Amino acid sequence: MQNKQKQLQELFTAMSAKGIFNGAFLAADKGEIVFEGAYGLADRETGRSLTVHSVFELASVSKTFTAMGILILAEQGKLSLSDSVEQWIPNFSYKGITVKDLLRHTSGLPDYTPLFIKDWDRSKIATNWDVLEYFNVHQPPLQFQPGENWEYTNTGYVLLALLIEKISGLSFADYMSETLFKPLGMHSTRIHNRRLSGNVPPDFAFGYVYSFETHSYHLPDEQPATDFVVYLDGIQGDGTVNSTLHDLLLWDQALYTEKLVSKKTLDEAFTSGKLPDNKPYSYGYGWIIEQKEHLGKVVSHSGGWPGYSTNLARYTDHGKTTIYLSNTDRQPDIQQQIINEAENILFGLPHSVPDVPAELKSVKIDKTVYTLYRGVYKMDMGLDLSVTTGPEQDQLFIQLSGQ
Repeated sequence: MQNKQKQLQELFTAMSAKGIFNGAFLAADKGEIVFEGAYGLADRETGRSLTVHSVFELASVSKTFTAMGILILAEQGKLSLSDSVEQWIPNFSYKGITVKDLLRHTSGLPDYTPLFIKDWDRSKIATNWDVLEYFNVHQPPLQFQPGENWEYTNTGYVLLALLIEKISGLSFADYMSETLFKPLGMHSTRIHNRRLSGNVPPDFAFGYVYSFETHSYHLPDEQPATDFVVYLDGIQGDGTVNSTLHDLLLWDQALYTEKLVSKKTLDEAFTSGKLPDNKPYSYGYGWIIEQKEHLGKVVSHSGGWPGYSTNLARYTDHGKTTIYLSNTDRQPDIQQQIINEAENILFGLPHSVPDVPAELKSVKIDKTVYTLYRGVYKMDMGLDLSVTTGPEQDQLFIQLSGQ
């Protein structure tokens, strides 16, 4: 174990020295920490450094908690995964979408994010109820009939948070705190809308985006391309969980037990779904499910939001865990390379230190070029890469299924 600890320390020290990792990382074997470390700054204005206790926004890793919140209600008999959404939200404009469709991304609902970037009044901070009202009023068409296909969409998890509130009688934040976070001892974890509330958690890791025009880091709030983090800050369920390395390890370990739900429910949550034509897709209930050579079954979720790149991976055949939390996104393409090398070390496989990607430069591109790239690109393991344009047709938004 000491050798793995040394190798992981060397990897992340090198990544930090090269300027391509600013964040915190933890690797564990059967719940025992093999390595943990924090590198870089939590607050660039004050020069405050990150620690292994720093609080990060988790982005889409939050979906793992939202899904569990629903599964707990299902085990309590308060709803069924086969219930239709309109059964619980009578004014919902889309018929035939089940709770299970929302969990598994088979609802056909388009993602609200590009729609709100295009249409929302940016002087106001949107909430889940605003998302529901938008879909009821504007009724953007389904991408496919419910249950007939698979397409990652944040909208489904926003609706799941509304269902939790409707059925539990609590706010989403209070329900998650009382039902999940407190019982598991996750004392640094919360549902938190920082801009809406105006409160900053202790030891908070502010997220930063890199400008290739100024060659410096900025808060995403200050950049036209990413200022949607402000007016979308009130939306919950698809993101907005704030947590730490140690709390996420508690979460990982709890999922090997029946503290929250039965083994039967956990097994179902960690099983890939299948479409009516028997075609599999690599998603369970809030988790990406994969089989990888040398690693076995991997139950994971990643997250990406301006200023944050996150990943929680559970190698359930071996009881190993990696937790990756970064509060910069200058080189988002290298995140998986770093995680892959950390996995190799944890599993005793050959590894290397990733090279620094070539420096990007800002160039002018004709708007008509952007539209040529719009669409959904099919990838391995049933994953999709969705490419859309911004409201002025001069930006590309890329979303990998599972983020």
